[in-house]
Amino acid sequence: VGDNFGAGMTGGMAFVYDADQSFADHVNDESIIYQPLKSAYWERVLKGLIEEHAAETHSIFAEEILAHWTQEREKFLQICPKEMIHRIAHPLSDEVDAGPAKTA
Repeated sequence: VGDNFGAGMTGGMAFVYDADQSFADHVNDESIIYQPLKSAYWERVLKGLIEEHAAETHSIFAEEILAHWTQEREKFLQICPKEMIHRIAHPLSDEVDAGPAKTA
């Protein structure tokens, strides 16, 4: 991730593997929120994307992430544009009344 990640992001969803916990140093949080995975739905989406990537590319790194999913899932951040928080079909958190995610 380079400097100013998320600047101008107005749609979609991103997942970032932040093994060294340096993402916060490179993010522009004016238009996005980011958080660890807090939703079983979005965790399944992410894992499915990694499974698809591993199948298509035979990535050893992706296979290692999947083989150690319980530990590796903790290293991912979910990024969503602030304007999309109340528009996405599934909430970012499974917690009732979790409210919008924080930006830090």
